[in-house]
Amino acid sequence: MLDPLAAVRAPQEPACDVYLTGTVFLDLVFTGLDSAPVRGTESWARGMGSSPGGVANMATALARLGLRTSLSAAFGDDVYGAYCREELSQGEGVDLTLSRTVPGWHSPVTVSMAYEGERTMVSHGHEAPPPADAVAARPPSARAAVASLTPDVPQEWIARAARQGSRVFADVGWDGTGRWDLGALPDLRHCEAFLPNAEEAMRYTRTACPRAAARALAEHVPLAVVTLGAEGACAADGRTGETAEVPGVQVEVLDPTGAGDVFVAGFVMASLAEWPLTQRLAFAGLAASLSVQHFGGSLSAPGWPEIAAWCHRVHACPSPDPAVQCRYGFLRELLADRERALPLRRAVPTIGFPRP
Repeated sequence: MLDPLAAVRAPQEPACDVYLTGTVFLDLVFTGLDSAPVRGTESWARGMGSSPGGVANMATALARLGLRTSLSAAFGDDVYGAYCREELSQGEGVDLTLSRTVPGWHSPVTVSMAYEGERTMVSHGHEAPPPADAVAARPPSARAAVASLTPDVPQEWIARAARQGSRVFADVGWDGTGRWDLGALPDLRHCEAFLPNAEEAMRYTRTACPRAAARALAEHVPLAVVTLGAEGACAADGRTGETAEVPGVQVEVLDPTGAGDVFVAGFVMASLAEWPLTQRLAFAGLAASLSVQHFGGSLSAPGWPEIAAWCHRVHACPSPDPAVQCRYGFLRELLADRERALPLRRAVPTIGFPRP
C-alpha cells in the first residue's frame, strides 16, 4: 500500500499515525428509494448494504489511505459485534488493541435510508459500560487524533492527546440544545483544526455565509474548515490569515452515508503529509466524492488504487476539464503506476457470507 507519509517519517516516531475513539454501529443502508417512507405504507429499496458504521467510518477511511490507525471502541459479543470487529481488524488493518468486547452488550444499529441525494437515519443502542481501566482516557502516542465534540461534554483524552504532541482534528454533531455556543465546546482549545459542515458553522458563528463562518471560527481555533456538501469546502487559517476554497467533484450519488467522515480522513492524511491548504481541501473533497458512489459508510471509503484510477481517467480524457486537471495535477506524480484497481471490501446485503 502507498505510504502517503513516507516523505515526512523520521526515526523513533510514534508507531501510530492516528488515534480515535467512539461508538461502532452496524449500519444497514437502503438505497434506491424514490422518496422518504410514508406512514402506513411499505417502501421497497432497490439496493441494500451492511457494514460497520459510526466511528468505524473514520477508522476505515484513514486506514484505506495508508495511515496506521488505532481505534478504542467497545464491541458487543453478538454476531453484529463479531462481524464489525473482524471487518475492521482483518479486513482493514485497523489496530484494535485498545478496543474491548463487552459480554452481554448488544451492538448499536443504524438503519440509513438514502434518497434524493440525502439520507434519513434511525438508530438503536445502549451506552456501553465504561472500561474498568479507563483505557480511552489514555490515548497512545500518535501523530494525530480525531475527535467528535459534543456540547457540554468534555473529553479528558483530547487534552491528553494534545499534551502528548498529537495534532487534534475535530468535527461536531448537531447541537440538540439549540444554543450553538462555542463556549460549550471546551475541548476546542486543544484542537489544531475544526471541521463542521456549513449549517453547523454558520449557527455557531451567527453568520449567513460559510466563508464568513470559517473566518469567524479561525479566531477560536488555528484552522477552520467548513464543508459545503457537493459544492466543496472552504477554510481559513487563523495563524497565517490564508483562506482557500475548492469546488466539489461532480459524481452520481448512490449513498452519502459517511461522506463527511471520509472528508475528514482525507484532510487529516493530507495535513500530516504537509500538503498546502488548497491541496488538502481538494484531496479531501475527492475522497468524499468517490465514497458516495458506493453503499454504506465505512466500506464506501476509497483506497489509493481507486483515487489513482480516477486521476488517470481525468488526465487521459479526450475532452478534459483544464480546471480539474490543474487542481489535481499534484496527485499525478504521487500516484504514478498505481492505476490498477484492487478489490476493496464493499457493503453487502447480508452479513456472515464466507470470504472468497
